[in-house]
Amino acid sequence: MSRRVALLAALWSLVLTFGLSAGGCASSGATPAASRAGATALALLDDPALSGTRWGLMVVTAEGEPVAERLADGRFIPASNTKIFTTTAAFALLEGLEAADPDDGTAVRLEARTDEGAPDVAVIGSGDPALGDGPDCVSDCLAELADLTAARVTRVGDVIGDDRLFPDERWGPGWSWEDMQAGFGTAASALTVNDNVVVLEVAPADGAGAPVRAQWRSGDELQPLENRAITIEAGEADLRLERRPGEEAVRLYGRMPLNAPPTTLRVGLDDPALTAARRFRRLMEERGVTVEGQARARHRPLDLTDDPGGDGGAPPAFEPRGVEIARLTRPPLLASLTRTGKFSQNLHAELILRRLGGLEGTGSRADGLLQVEALMAGAGLERSTFDLHDGSGMSAYNRVSPRAMTRFLQWTMSQPWGEAWRATLPVGGRDGTLSRRFVGTPLEGRIFAKTGSLNGVNALAGFLTAASGQTLVFSIYANDRPSTAGSSTAVMDQVLLALAAGN
Repeated sequence: MSRRVALLAALWSLVLTFGLSAGGCASSGATPAASRAGATALALLDDPALSGTRWGLMVVTAEGEPVAERLADGRFIPASNTKIFTTTAAFALLEGLEAADPDDGTAVRLEARTDEGAPDVAVIGSGDPALGDGPDCVSDCLAELADLTAARVTRVGDVIGDDRLFPDERWGPGWSWEDMQAGFGTAASALTVNDNVVVLEVAPADGAGAPVRAQWRSGDELQPLENRAITIEAGEADLRLERRPGEEAVRLYGRMPLNAPPTTLRVGLDDPALTAARRFRRLMEERGVTVEGQARARHRPLDLTDDPGGDGGAPPAFEPRGVEIARLTRPPLLASLTRTGKFSQNLHAELILRRLGGLEGTGSRADGLLQVEALMAGAGLERSTFDLHDGSGMSAYNRVSPRAMTRFLQWTMSQPWGEAWRATLPVGGRDGTLSRRFVGTPLEGRIFAKTGSLNGVNALAGFLTAASGQTLVFSIYANDRPSTAGSSTAVMDQVLLALAAGN
């Protein structure tokens, strides 16, 4: 048993047997054990090792009776807890989550050229987050589109990646620029392939002082690479990637010892539609199709004069050109929703938000947020208790109060889709982003919650089954955590164990 698990188990035993006295909040009808558990939980947040961290907490029973709270009406950065609102809106508002739609999916169209040359071929993005390219792809594969296209044409002009289904909003406001080059911060696009990520394989050279061996994974040889990383005799590996905003070129820096094992680094794309066009051109040429032109992208600019959802109108959805010659069926959305919840997949959350924005709008981020905010209002949340700027939680501008989040989670329990949505959340000690937390404790397999993490921020919100068998609904936030402070996630887990033991 690890030291952390032993500590959590000991805390659980302590609360069950004795309880501790400290100032806290419990409902007037709470049992003495529940009151002591609430006080114990709140006392944990005052650990001097966490000095400087701003804590927010709200815990209620499934019936809404308060159990414990700390700054419950304060506004906190929720990080990936934001996905709770995005994914619930999808369950509430989008149809056919469990069914594939043969009339919807990535398509290929031939477009006649004015110069009477070979027709251009355009890959039309449908907002499908599952489209893949590579030897490991078994379904929803770009290669299948290439097969279908090569069966119809032998010569084409340009190869176009068309992502005009959504406006060209690749990142959200409040995203850190250094996150935009990482795999978890890649650009959003209606034409997404391999999660809009390319993979760099790195290994040490044969001798110290030589550049490390760095090459793109097969099929990803589409990004310019500048290798400045050096092999060293001994020491710790320290490899860093840089792709500046607006640039495609990737720079590799750092050092790697001779005895280090090979590793892989994930890089987010700047222009996913352009990369998709390049991939499709390569696949076409491999199938004997002559490409006379170039690979290029086609975007729909965001019209900032629009009044999303208002009386000012909005530009109509784009109309594809030419003649369709191939199409893939987009898989059911439920798989993407589950991946978004279980593994906190940021790109998928952003694509879901834009799909929501297409219900009664342009497919923009703003129109998607209008749908999400309307759902939150219907759940009884006052507008002053939250601000949302994206669908994934990458924005440092997002805010929510613990009371609002807990009230919203409690509301989901009464919705016809509530149980199905809860199944997309990570389970403590079992899967997703909680697979390594609560292992070996009484909450293993008994806590269903969405995690969240940004610089100086940790979050956890969801449901747990207490020792009594009752369900507790909770949200807990650590904001402004100093870099010198201890682990806020460890304390979060201790707090929830204490509350579960005494209720």
